Amino acid sequence: MSEPTIMTFDAARELAMAAMRAHGFGEPEAIDTVEALLNAERDGLPSHGLSRLPFYLDQAASGKVDATAVPRVEIDGAVVRVDACHGLAFPAIARGLAVGIDQVRASGLAAISIARSHHFGVAGAPVEAAARQGLMALAFSNAPSAMAPWGGNRPLYGTNPIAFACPRRDAEPLLIDLSLSKVARGKVMLAKKAGKQIPDDWALDVDGKPTTDPDAAIAGSMVPAGDAKGAALALMVELLTAGLAGSHFGFQASSFFEAEGEAPDTAHLILLFDPARFSDGFLAHAETLFAAMLEQPGVRLPGERRHQLRREFDGRLRLPGELVAALERQAGMTH
Repeated sequence: MSEPTIMTFDAARELAMAAMRAHGFGEPEAIDTVEALLNAERDGLPSHGLSRLPFYLDQAASGKVDATAVPRVEIDGAVVRVDACHGLAFPAIARGLAVGIDQVRASGLAAISIARSHHFGVAGAPVEAAARQGLMALAFSNAPSAMAPWGGNRPLYGTNPIAFACPRRDAEPLLIDLSLSKVARGKVMLAKKAGKQIPDDWALDVDGKPTTDPDAAIAGSMVPAGDAKGAALALMVELLTAGLAGSHFGFQASSFFEAEGEAPDTAHLILLFDPARFSDGFLAHAETLFAAMLEQPGVRLPGERRHQLRREFDGRLRLPGELVAALERQAGMTH
């Protein structure tokens, strides 16, 4: 493996944008995607950062992702329907969230259903954006199958992230962001790429036995968080996302990592709530709970680590040399 490459945030943005332009993505769609990936890097989440971009670009080159897609939005009362048109998820999330925030101001509630989409990225990002505008928000996404139903041996559900954010008075939003597998599958992919083994409690092989081999894990099944409870929640997310949107369930969706095949056609659901429409003084009331939590030694509020990493970020990214070289090739740059 080559040495890591240190790049400024702006230089990484320019490289990623050049690679997306070279593959035919429109400027607004490229901006939404690159900012989401860079923010994941900044927040200490490289498995959802720029390492994803070469996979997206390979899929655009093969036609699995439509680089020319522009999301379409329809409003039906408190429901906002977004068609990602087999493009990347981030432009669809951005368009849906902008419209959904307008709708929640009018009705107190809004549901954003995104169909014919792709990898959701950091699930906490859209809910945090909503919380920064004074809203409570929940997000769900399905993904290509990686987990078997509890007691089964064939993956049917994705790792299916759930995220929640709550605004705070004079503080960063509370942020909960979790995968319904014990760990995100992207971490297994990174281990495979790095030639490293994984802990033996992350995944099962095709025979249902614990494995430290990332290849065996990818061929087998991720372990659900909370065992049977996590598997049940993954089923719930499949129905809230692909079920409502008419998109592919996890077992029908193609890989986010392979260039060939049909579009994944996964789906997302973002629910927005205006706390002011439910009761007076929500922010002050919520702080009584947070204060009671923080009175206990060793307790920190969910999301604080991410906020801390963001505060400490010095504007430079430490990226794998192979990743930078791959993006330079995909941008058509020569040395």
